[in-house]
Amino acid sequence: MTEPWAWWIAAAVLIGAELLTGTFYLLAVGVAVAIGGATAWAGYPLTTQFTVAGVAGVVLTALAHQWRRRKDQPPPQPGFDVGQSVRVDGWNPDGTARVTYRGTQWTAELATPATSRASTMYIVATRGSVLVVADRRA
Repeated sequence: MTEPWAWWIAAAVLIGAELLTGTFYLLAVGVAVAIGGATAWAGYPLTTQFTVAGVAGVVLTALAHQWRRRKDQPPPQPGFDVGQSVRVDGWNPDGTARVTYRGTQWTAELATPATSRASTMYIVATRGSVLVVADRRA
């Protein structure tokens, strides 16, 4: 058996095993091994074949990992606080306010500088522990 066929049979086994796992990592390694087979078919020495297959394996596995991380992240959900009203206890000169919400004091800031200040505001977003408020519901 020639070198390219050994590489391609190994690639077929890895890609076939990927069908059982569904993680795409074995697919990345299988494609890298197939690239090593293409390098063998082109007539490069064995050390070059392993180097090309190894580098391709690392790159393709990293790409598969990034793709999987992006795919597994749920879309951002608005917080349950959005749309709730808050009572403003007082406005500070810097545009922030102390508000009462859920039985405690919070720091709030205006959604836009043009937002009018009222005694009752509505939460449009949160930034950490700071409530972003507007004069109308989102």
